Amino acid sequence: MNSLTQVVNLVENKLQLLLEKFIFLKEENELLHQKITKLEMKLEEEKQLLNDFDKKYQTLKIAKTIEGSKEDRKETKLKINALIREIDSCINQLSE
Repeated sequence: MNSLTQVVNLVENKLQLLLEKFIFLKEENELLHQKITKLEMKLEEEKQLLNDFDKKYQTLKIAKTIEGSKEDRKETKLKINALIREIDSCINQLSE
């Protein structure tokens, strides 16, 4: 009978340890999910910032080409015409 009690106690102790490890890992998992969420939000912010800088760069590039030679002006006019066509397309889609 004593041996049976020892086995039961051993199983209880191992179960308790297992439960403690489970709780620890569950908490750690939640913390890691929170970190992932924060990092994903930061990544989206950085992507938006990069996109904004890219737009500013393109605008600056267009402004600089207007100041430049006739070849640059031709490229700028083509870009402006492309933008106008894109705006017209958007307006058409909105009016439908």
